[in-house]
Amino acid sequence: MAEDRHVPPTPQESVARGRAARAKVPRSRHADFAPARDRTDPIEVIERQSARRLAELVPIRYARMLESPFRFFRGAAALMATDLATTASSGLTAQLCGDAHMLNFRLLASPERHLMFDVNDFDETLPGPWEWDVKRLSASLVIAGRANGFSVPERSRVVRGTVRSYREAMNGFAGMRTIDVWYSRIDADDLYATLGGQLRPQARRRLSRTLAKARGRDHLQSLARLAHRSGDELRIAADPPLVTPLADLLPDVERAELERQLRELIERYAVTLPGDRRALLAQYRVVDMARKVVGVGSVGTRCWVILLLGRDADDPLFLQAKEAEESALAPYCEPSAHANQGERVVSGQRLMQATSDMFLGWERVSGLDGRERDFYVRQLRDWKAIPKAETMTPKVMRLFGRLAGATLARAHARSGDRIAIAAYLGGSDRFDRALAEFAERYADQNERDHRALTDAVRDGRVTATPE
Repeated sequence: MAEDRHVPPTPQESVARGRAARAKVPRSRHADFAPARDRTDPIEVIERQSARRLAELVPIRYARMLESPFRFFRGAAALMATDLATTASSGLTAQLCGDAHMLNFRLLASPERHLMFDVNDFDETLPGPWEWDVKRLSASLVIAGRANGFSVPERSRVVRGTVRSYREAMNGFAGMRTIDVWYSRIDADDLYATLGGQLRPQARRRLSRTLAKARGRDHLQSLARLAHRSGDELRIAADPPLVTPLADLLPDVERAELERQLRELIERYAVTLPGDRRALLAQYRVVDMARKVVGVGSVGTRCWVILLLGRDADDPLFLQAKEAEESALAPYCEPSAHANQGERVVSGQRLMQATSDMFLGWERVSGLDGRERDFYVRQLRDWKAIPKAETMTPKVMRLFGRLAGATLARAHARSGDRIAIAAYLGGSDRFDRALAEFAERYADQNERDHRALTDAVRDGRVTATPE
């Protein structure tokens, strides 16, 4: 009996599908956003997430979200997911980042030690409506632009340029051979060559310094920043509450049990790596561990830094084992194909990124804090650089947005029906203009939600503790 096999549509069928979706949901409808009448109280949404986190770290999360509407937005992916589920959708899907705000586009190292520009952070990844990622990116640009004092026309040009870049890139991918789409990537040197000529000398020098700094962010720099010598041994340096070594975190008996679990995690997760990477990892030994506070929305999840050494103390490897919870998109999308949430994150990342961390893998730990918990593992720092939104001029943000838009289109083109999405978007700027309107409306909502958190802290409903 022949096995069932998915047969991809012909280009003509994909074009017809995209045009039919446009007739059903006009591109102009994506401008619409108004909070649902029965919209859940935003503090309830955030508190539901916090209930699964480490209670002593949750006040740090709220303090970070309080700092500004942009910081709030970064920590409120679950809140925006509930809102996106009420917006118009073309019915076309792709693998989503799920948290595609502007600071999740950054410089990263490939396993071949090439510096690349790509989308990052896949804690919320799931297949879903491709528009959701574009809308989250667009809203983040408006919120960051407001913080920088950009005018409404300036913010509109940033968003329209970003969405136009997404649309034009998707049209380009629609005409490419499938394997060429898979090979497509943005190399940092090509990036500098492309953008350098469009920047003023000061901005061009800043970009050059950023590239150089990213290449300097390796394990030796991590060693200098995160570790110290204790006699003849290396130990992770304490920086509580952000970095807390196990020795400072738990009594001896509990610490020994947690250390055993984390050692087993590293040993067992290696099975999810390709054979050559397993052989490489096997040449390292674990020497120390610490709990680390990361990000904004992730604060309170269980996250561990593990220091390994190869030949000697000048041969370090820092791995980060981060708890993977159910995606914030899960209530509004089809169920994940992966029972392990760490596998969901890793599979989504490998599918969307042009090249992924060579030590990226996953594992489940039983009995940790009384239950099974899923983790994904990756290198802590390796040639990474995060954009600084607060220093961007309108022109720089426009250039950055165009780069992010094209990168997101490539990520979606790898898993979605790129021809149907391109046919839906078409050649006009209707979708671009609609997203600029949506982003302003959602930025208004984000400011209201940020005020709600401010009021909740003032009234004692939740506690925020600056770190």
